[in-house]
Amino acid sequence: MGEESSYRPAVGPIEALLKKDQQKNKFHHYPNYFYAGFWIRLFAYLVDLLCITAIQTIILGLPAYFIGWDKSSELTTIYGGLALVIYLGYFIVMTKINQGQTIGKMIFGIQVVCFNEATLSWKTIFVREGACRFILRGSLFMLGYLVTIFTPNKQHIGDYFSDTSVVTINVLAAREELYKNETDRISE
Repeated sequence: MGEESSYRPAVGPIEALLKKDQQKNKFHHYPNYFYAGFWIRLFAYLVDLLCITAIQTIILGLPAYFIGWDKSSELTTIYGGLALVIYLGYFIVMTKINQGQTIGKMIFGIQVVCFNEATLSWKTIFVREGACRFILRGSLFMLGYLVTIFTPNKQHIGDYFSDTSVVTINVLAAREELYKNETDRISE
């Protein structure tokens, strides 16, 4: 009798929480080896930094050079603010228009996916690429990217906030091809 009376089904807020947890992760669930690791993501990020530097040089550096801008002036703050806008804008715009890929991610064959959306929404992208990149940009906070090494879905802090991760496209393509071949074989 003691065991029977101690068992109580989940009701109320707990039941709603459990149902929400079950519904939360509906999309893009893969085995752990599908997710891109720390090093490939780091190299993709370095390529993106090269692209951002080129864009910043063209948009900000060349005009500043031609007008003879003094780097000790109060325009330094404006320059820094515009550089930050270009940095964040690059990640936000590229990730949205290329279905989860920046130039660096394209080169290394990786892509951002969301666990609770079929395609990345603007909200998810603004959280991951805007707010989280802004916070993680500082040198001390860059340690938030190291978490990728120790998590099963290889998520950094920003991925946790936006419920995303990065997957390897070639592994996904191989899986799709395997499923297609298996389906074709069964239908014959």
